Amino acid sequence: MQVQGDKPYDDINITPMLDLAYVLLVIFILMTTASVQGTKVNLPKASSAPSLAKPATKAITINNQGGICLDTRPVSLAELEQLLAAQKAITPQFPVVVRGDSQTQYQAIMNVLDVVGRIGITQVGLATKPQQK
Repeated sequence: MQVQGDKPYDDINITPMLDLAYVLLVIFILMTTASVQGTKVNLPKASSAPSLAKPATKAITINNQGGICLDTRPVSLAELEQLLAAQKAITPQFPVVVRGDSQTQYQAIMNVLDVVGRIGITQVGLATKPQQK
């Protein structure tokens, strides 16, 4: 092929070939990483003794009428204190999440937090929703 007179065209543009090589390299790396994570193993069986795993979180929900539920069970403040004290005797460091309705009176939430503080539970969280943009 002749370009601009009698000078032969001897330059080859390798940019598209390098782009293809880089794309193939990235695909190879991603597929290799994905296949390593999916390796199947036969896990050993654990004993039925209590494990050292993180204890289950207890959820205390306060509805807009001031009703209190521990996990899904409706309870009074006195029952809540007894149940949490019993749980603390079994597992001293267990987390508690307090979920209050946005229309709940502040006093109802403070009553629950007061019970949690009297028992000596230190891992307390307050559940919220992120704001909609």
